Amino acid sequence: MTDDFDERVRSANETALSRLGSSKALYANTDGEMTETAVLTSAADRLHAASETVAGWVPQESNAAAAAAYDEFASEEASHYEDLLDKLDDHDPGAVPPAQEQLREADSTVERLGGLVGAALVAGKLTEQRTGFFVGEADPTTASTFRGYGDVLDEREERLLDLLDEVCADDGDWQAAEDAASTVIQAAYDEYTDRLEAMGVNPKPVC
Repeated sequence: MTDDFDERVRSANETALSRLGSSKALYANTDGEMTETAVLTSAADRLHAASETVAGWVPQESNAAAAAAYDEFASEEASHYEDLLDKLDDHDPGAVPPAQEQLREADSTVERLGGLVGAALVAGKLTEQRTGFFVGEADPTTASTFRGYGDVLDEREERLLDLLDEVCADDGDWQAAEDAASTVIQAAYDEYTDRLEAMGVNPKPVC
């Protein structure tokens, strides 16, 4: 069931994930400032918000396995955030990204886990772009930092799918998780579109 879930989420959001994995996504996230500092700051903003999201769920969660996972995910986000702070002179977290705002509205365990799958897929796409950016900037150390975080996200998705397999009691639960994943992905895609259009850039790829 977990393989089907992953395939359905990716298929339902194929266009959004494809565009969030393009260089335009990095351009959008930095408001057109394709500098090392801007890319690091954008990533740090998202990591800080993501860590706060899952950390806030820990005391609310009745499922022990899910609560333990949230706690671990929060630590992973915070650790990577600290890695980026070492590369920034200063960082004042910006506004909470729309995808995280949407994720924070999830009430049930299945919705939270499903939403986190969506968040992991989005973060994975952006992380690939950040890795490539720093490779292009001849900064292999920072590229390796992001590549390592990408590995963490891959492992996280597998754990989330295993948890969903444990907590989803019926088709209704699976559908709720899938809807939550898609909602988070679409929130990230809407942000991407809005940012590009505000800069006068067509969010669609040029054929």
